[in-house]
Amino acid sequence: MTHSSYNPYKIAQYQFDKVADLLELDDGVRQLLRQPMREYHFSIPVRMDDGTVRVFNGFRVQHNDARGPAKGGIRFHPMETVDTVRALSMWMTWKCAVVDIPLGGGKGGVICDPHQLSMREQEQICRGWVRQIAKNIGPWSDVPAPDVMTDGQHMLWMLDEFETIHGGRFPGFITGKPLGNGGSQGRTEATGYGVVYVLVTALDEMGIALDKTTASIQGFGNVAQHAARLYTQLGGKVLAISCWDQNDMTSYTYRKKSGVNVIELQDIADKFGTIDKKRAADLGYELLPGDAWLEQDVDILIPAALESQIHRDNVENIAPGVKVVAEGANGPTTPEADEVLHQRNILTLPDFLTNAGGVTCSYFEQVQCNTNYFWDKNEVLQKLEKYMTSAYIAVGDVARRQKISMRDAAYVIAINRVAKAVQARGWA
Repeated sequence: MTHSSYNPYKIAQYQFDKVADLLELDDGVRQLLRQPMREYHFSIPVRMDDGTVRVFNGFRVQHNDARGPAKGGIRFHPMETVDTVRALSMWMTWKCAVVDIPLGGGKGGVICDPHQLSMREQEQICRGWVRQIAKNIGPWSDVPAPDVMTDGQHMLWMLDEFETIHGGRFPGFITGKPLGNGGSQGRTEATGYGVVYVLVTALDEMGIALDKTTASIQGFGNVAQHAARLYTQLGGKVLAISCWDQNDMTSYTYRKKSGVNVIELQDIADKFGTIDKKRAADLGYELLPGDAWLEQDVDILIPAALESQIHRDNVENIAPGVKVVAEGANGPTTPEADEVLHQRNILTLPDFLTNAGGVTCSYFEQVQCNTNYFWDKNEVLQKLEKYMTSAYIAVGDVARRQKISMRDAAYVIAINRVAKAVQARGWA
């Protein structure tokens, strides 16, 4: 699903440089912020179920921690690259800053395919990852979380290994944990719900009623599922969902003109979001090519899968009636495609604002763990909506005042906040 000709790290640096020029950033600050402060590469040996030993490559990148501990997920993916992790750590810095939470940016990953690994083998990778980096992460320095193909169980194994190594209880070390083990109410829904909170605010400003809109979504993981559920609960209609099929290593779009029933698709999907094609057909879904999600005649597109999914080779396929692209994924739109969307007056809600609900709720979880006082779900979601709505309003104000795109406005706010923190500390 990734467009291989694009390097996410170069895209992240290009986006940064564009706004650094706009802000006339001091050269020292610019050089510090356009690259990670620290990165770690390591090998994770694992004895497999068949008795053989395999070595997996792992990464942790800490882009910047001037505003607080580095924060960011750990991805398990067979096509993981260090440049992807670098880009994601950089975007995490801006994401935390734009919603104004006291955290910096980090990201981690392991090159592996969980579909091909037993739970015991996955546990050994989790514990091995922590053993290799345990001295360089922690609740006051770097706080991991789930990401692509990792979940609360993986986080709990990592927490247990960290606590075993350090001989204590440190529930604030990692977020995205299961409820009952230091997890927060609302964390599962947070990223997807955050996308919709931003979307609702944007549509209100445009004078468009959400319950009169239609959408097409790429992805059927955690973010896409919960965004689709809240969007439909509020009256919107999802016409198509595209997702990766691990069984034949390709993607498909599932379309139903009367509207997708998210719950029934969840019932026939595995934990990685692969939908059972035969059962979907039995439920009346059309099976289309994976890229067809982009071509649907809808009001809203929600890319919620991987990076570089809307690019120069397919952006012209977007239907004329599309009004909004709400980026649920990290870096789903390349700079060339961004220009086309801008020329077509399609409002792009940028990723590090729109999908910041996950890290915002992770911050809530960290606060709750560190104080040993937990909130109910309604309180969590109310706080989340407030943070997301406030961030959108601030970005929109800058965009209108400076006559720049929403993405550039989000960067202006985020980079300004981080640059001030760097300068105040005397780092540049």
